[in-house]
Amino acid sequence: MIKASVFASVLLLMIGCSPDGEPTNGDSGLDVLNGSWVLDAVNGDHDPMALQISGAGGDELSGTLLGAAGGRTQPFIDPKIVDGALSFKVERLLDDGRKLCADSKVRVSGEQLRGSTTRDGWTWEWIGRRPDVIADRDDGSWADGERVVLFGKDADLSNWRELDEGEEGRWSGAGNVLENEGSANTLASVDRFWNFRLHVEYGLPKNGNSGIGLRGRYEIQLYDDHGKPAGIHGNGALYSRIAPAVNATKVPGEWQAFDITLIGRDLTVVLNGETLIDKGRIELTAMAIDSCEAAPGPILLQGDHGPVAFRNIVLTPLEKR
Repeated sequence: MIKASVFASVLLLMIGCSPDGEPTNGDSGLDVLNGSWVLDAVNGDHDPMALQISGAGGDELSGTLLGAAGGRTQPFIDPKIVDGALSFKVERLLDDGRKLCADSKVRVSGEQLRGSTTRDGWTWEWIGRRPDVIADRDDGSWADGERVVLFGKDADLSNWRELDEGEEGRWSGAGNVLENEGSANTLASVDRFWNFRLHVEYGLPKNGNSGIGLRGRYEIQLYDDHGKPAGIHGNGALYSRIAPAVNATKVPGEWQAFDITLIGRDLTVVLNGETLIDKGRIELTAMAIDSCEAAPGPILLQGDHGPVAFRNIVLTPLEKR
């Protein structure tokens, strides 16, 4: 649910050359590109991105790129491999019709990708690697640990810190309700967590928009879409990754309750008693503050998209029986 933007990208993956300059999509040696990659900036301040490639070395080349200039996963446009280089473009239009563009170049280096992205006259370099392997599964072998009240009755903001800079709004915890004013910084829990069950009650106004970050890497969308079809960018989605099975959103202004279980990469999301995602497999979303998926991370609360209120935020760590 990161701010709407447009992204046009050309990705050049230099993996050898074709002597005649013809497309080489059918070269079986190109299949090393296939699969998921996470992209980490090595200069400048940029959140992780995620790249998915399929069909390299075959006849149906495709892929997606996430997080380079906005939160949505965008499909490749006109991908091709020429002289051992893969090129593609992805686009996203702003609501007012404007388009932002960025260009990227990357070379395969051993088992990594190395590249750079230029946008609006600024260039950041990044390294691509395979996502971390996580063995834990939601297999019934987990027991409740000691619950942690992150915000509840008589709570204050001592369990939270501001993550971002440059926003003008603020958060307050008066009356047992945690709420923002203006375009407020993202809040991050002081403590970091691994496997857990999370209970969060929230309220949004009409057309409200927010998000909850799990381990600081995976965004559960909060959005006023009452009465609309469930969608990959709708309320309760793993944003731009997994759509809810149903839309269980109440009318705006009412308190609503999420119960979220995250074990390894297995994600279950229940909203107002309805199961939206049942053991879905998580991947990075554009709310990620790092790509270290095999490590514990904080809970995030997004406050830069307009008014949102939270209460009764309780996390129960899960421990192996």
